[in-house]
Amino acid sequence: MTQHLTTFLEIAPQSDFSIHNLPYGIFSETSQGDKRVGVAIGNWVIDLAALETLGLLPNCKAHCFNQSSLNKFIETGKQNWHYVRQALQDLLSADNPTLRDHPELQQKVFFKQNAVTLHLPIQISGYTDFYSSKEHATNVGTMFRDPKNALLPNWSELPVGYNGRASSVVVSGKEIVRPSGQIKLPHEQRPVFSATRKLDFELETAFIVGKTTELGEPIAIEDAWDHIFGMVLLNDWSARDIQQWEYVPLGPFNAKTFASTVSPWVVTMEALEPFKVKGPQQHPEPLDYLKENTLNSFDIHLSVELQTSQSQQSEVICQTNFKYMYWSMAQQLTHHTIAGCNVQVGDLMGSGTISGPTENSYGSLLELTWNTTKPLSLSNGEKRGFLEDGDRVVIKGYAEKGAVRVGFGQVTNTILPAKQFKFNQHKELCDETV
Repeated sequence: MTQHLTTFLEIAPQSDFSIHNLPYGIFSETSQGDKRVGVAIGNWVIDLAALETLGLLPNCKAHCFNQSSLNKFIETGKQNWHYVRQALQDLLSADNPTLRDHPELQQKVFFKQNAVTLHLPIQISGYTDFYSSKEHATNVGTMFRDPKNALLPNWSELPVGYNGRASSVVVSGKEIVRPSGQIKLPHEQRPVFSATRKLDFELETAFIVGKTTELGEPIAIEDAWDHIFGMVLLNDWSARDIQQWEYVPLGPFNAKTFASTVSPWVVTMEALEPFKVKGPQQHPEPLDYLKENTLNSFDIHLSVELQTSQSQQSEVICQTNFKYMYWSMAQQLTHHTIAGCNVQVGDLMGSGTISGPTENSYGSLLELTWNTTKPLSLSNGEKRGFLEDGDRVVIKGYAEKGAVRVGFGQVTNTILPAKQFKFNQHKELCDETV
C-alpha cells in the first residue's frame, strides 16, 4: 500500500507531476542559458543546483546538479537516488516549514515550467531499440508475411532488438523534417529517390541505463533492475516505405535514423514501484538466463493524439498500456549484455512499438490503418493513412492507483516538409578534342 503524501504546493489532482513522482530533467531559464538539473512537481520546476547551493540537500553526493545532463547524478548510484528523492519529498511536504514558510527561498528554487526551456535530459552514448510487443509483431508479420506464421521462430525465444544511433535522439518540441530516401514503387524495376510517403509514429517507452558495466560483463536477470534508472516516453519515428526497401538483410537504416523523440522528464523506477504488475505469460518458457519470478511490468496508460494543420485541437487515435509488453525491461537488458556488450550510464533502450489487443490500441498508423487499407477518419472529416506535413503528434503516459498518480508528461512534435535537394550541380565538362 502506497502512503499518500501531501505537499504545501497547489497541484491539480490530474497533474502528472505529483509529490509521488518527482521526475528529473534538464532546464534553463532561457533557451541559451545555463543548464542544470530540475525536478517537476505540478506546474513547477525545482532547481536542484539551487537547493544544493543553499545547503538544503546536505547529505547528497555533491556537485552533480549544476550539470547539462543527468548523467553525473545517475552515476552517483541507487542509494543516492533514493536519498535525494526522500529529501525532496520531505522538503515539499505540507508539514515541513523550510520552503513552505519562506517565500524568499521559494523564489530562488521554483520556476514555472512554461517559463523555462527543457532540454534533452541525458547524454546518450548508445541507443538500442527492441521489438517486444507481441501484438505489434504479429500485426506487422500478418501484413507483410504469412498470417499463419506472423512471428518468426526466434521472436518468442529472445527479445529481438537492434543497435540504432544516438545522434538523432531529440527532446519533445523539436520539429521533425520529413525524411527522404530510396523507395521501391510497385511494378517499377528500380527505386526512386523521394520524400517518404509513409511517415509514421511509433508509440514507445524507453529506459535509461543507470550503471556502467565492463566489456565482457553480462548483467544477470536478478540484478537487471538495479541497472535501470528510469523511463521516458519515446516516439521512434519510422518511414515505412524507405524501410520496406532497405531493411533486408540487415534491418532498418535511413528509415529510422532521421529522428527519435523522448520526453523531457525521466520518471524513476522508484516512483513507478507501486504500479508493478506481472507481464504476459511467456510460452515457451524462457531459457534460464531470461527467467523472472517477480512482478516485471508496469500498469502505465499510454495514448497518442493527432492534430492536423486544419484542426483546432488534437484528438485521441490510440489508447494502450505498457503492461501488454511481452518481454520485460530486465529481460531486454540482460539479453543485450549476455554476449558481453558493455553498457554506459545514459544509454537509451527503446521498448519497440507498444500495441494492445484491440484495433484502437495499436501503437502505429501502419497498424491503425492497416497500411492505408482502412484509413483513419478524424472528427473534422479528414482522413489519414500516414502522417502529412503540418500534422502534430502527441504521446502521453501515466500510471494511477487510487489518489496516487505518476505521469510522464508528453512527447510532442510537428512534421515539416522534406528538404529540397539539387543533384549533380557541378558536372565536369569533358573536352574530347585533343
